Amino acid sequence: MKLWKVLGVAGLAGVAATGVIIARDQRARTQLTPDEVKGRLHERLAQADEQRADDA
Repeated sequence: MKLWKVLGVAGLAGVAATGVIIARDQRARTQLTPDEVKGRLHERLAQADEQRADDA
């Protein structure tokens, strides 16, 4: 019976930790301006283009 209690507590801790991580990520995203988002997307596109060129 103790094993189930430990597994239950561990499961609850995992769910709580996941919620904290998601909330932190969402908070960081909402603080970005549209220009910052656009800049990041352009950077990611440039990196993907470089990677494709290296693979070819």
